[in-house]
Amino acid sequence: MEHSVAFPFLPIGTVLRVFAPDSPQAHSIFNLGIVVTIILGTIFVLVGGAIVYALMRFRWREGEPDPDQLAGNKTVEIIWTLIPCAIVLALFLLTARTMGRSDPAPAPEPDLVVTGHQWWWEARYPKSGAVVANEIHIPVGNAFSVRLDSADVLHEFWVPELARKITAVPGHPNHLWIEADKPGTYLGVCSEFCGTEHAWMHFLVIAQSQAEFDAWQKAQLAPAATPVGDSAAKGLALFQQTSCVNCHAINGTSANAGVGPDLTHFASRRQLGAGIAENTRANLHRWLKDPQQVKPGVKMPDFKFTDEQVTQLVDYFETLK
Repeated sequence: MEHSVAFPFLPIGTVLRVFAPDSPQAHSIFNLGIVVTIILGTIFVLVGGAIVYALMRFRWREGEPDPDQLAGNKTVEIIWTLIPCAIVLALFLLTARTMGRSDPAPAPEPDLVVTGHQWWWEARYPKSGAVVANEIHIPVGNAFSVRLDSADVLHEFWVPELARKITAVPGHPNHLWIEADKPGTYLGVCSEFCGTEHAWMHFLVIAQSQAEFDAWQKAQLAPAATPVGDSAAKGLALFQQTSCVNCHAINGTSANAGVGPDLTHFASRRQLGAGIAENTRANLHRWLKDPQQVKPGVKMPDFKFTDEQVTQLVDYFETLK
């Protein structure tokens, strides 16, 4: 059965997804957590039980003499020193093994380059040249080496079911591996506070068969379709005449900037504004009419478009499949 996410996303739902790992890397972290919980729980029960027993067995009673005082017991002291050392060593070895499994050395060349922006995610596939925003596709059962960077401030890339958290640091690339055991759509978030709209810096990881992934990647490389309708054609002209082209790229047009998300296949995406709304005609109209009203603090300015201009832009963007 395909794994799916619901809208809107709830933070508690994101946290609970760590208990449903769907990748070898996430499974190794989850299994370590179970082992550590058992060890710490056992220690708690033994120590707590010993304290309760001592309180009940040796509590003061009227008329009883004070208990004998012991100066020390070398054997007991050695035992209670060796046991914690053995526990710490065991936890160290288990953690080291988990680190090796969940975070192996990066590949010589990354399969995917993810860059965090305020407040959206850009993903580039260096081997093919495909560029997407807030929607990452991977083939099932194929581990992808990811290079993680930031264009502005600290962000943190986290897909609870697939990989560990890792910080995106400006000018200092980090690396991780991401893989999915089965087809599905997995929610990812920024888990490092990065500004006004940190809470709405979501992305999706879509795991699909190799054939589906290859078809998707091929489609992403195609140039944007030429609009045929009058309204859509006017929308393209309006897009090219305004400062939209200073931020966005649309393959097949004169727009080739990289400040904002690449819009070449915008209509094929499921979300608007890094997860703040579903990508529907009504939501897109609201976004273009006043992006600050939809996502306060977003870097996209309000162009004060008329309703007619917004309709033309919506008609054009809906051709970008």
